[in-house]
Amino acid sequence: MAAPKPNKPLAGNRLSIRVDLESGARIGPGKIAVLEEIARSGSISAAGRMLKISYRRTWELVEELNATLGSPVVTTAAGGSGGGGATLTELGEAVVSRYRAIEIECAAAARKHLAALDRLTRKR
Repeated sequence: MAAPKPNKPLAGNRLSIRVDLESGARIGPGKIAVLEEIARSGSISAAGRMLKISYRRTWELVEELNATLGSPVVTTAAGGSGGGGATLTELGEAVVSRYRAIEIECAAAARKHLAALDRLTRKR
């Protein structure tokens, strides 16, 4: 299951974290990007367009999280003349917040090791 590609290349050494929960949920940078973009844009289709993935794939990533976490991470409103929309649920917001906290703490813990790896590879 391929995750969405970031919109721009990331500079420097970094970690890419994927969390595998006992429930079967797999949470990584692609799904987090989808949730953050839905929160920002208020739309599943706009999130997909921004991340350059199809609406269907965007919705599949949301549905996978809903199923494996046992509760919805996004709520939707039907479209129409007033427009639809999507927002993160409390669970969706918590998933993003906890994932970003894990990412920050892991990056801090790994900083010296990443620098050492970088020095090793630059010598060659």
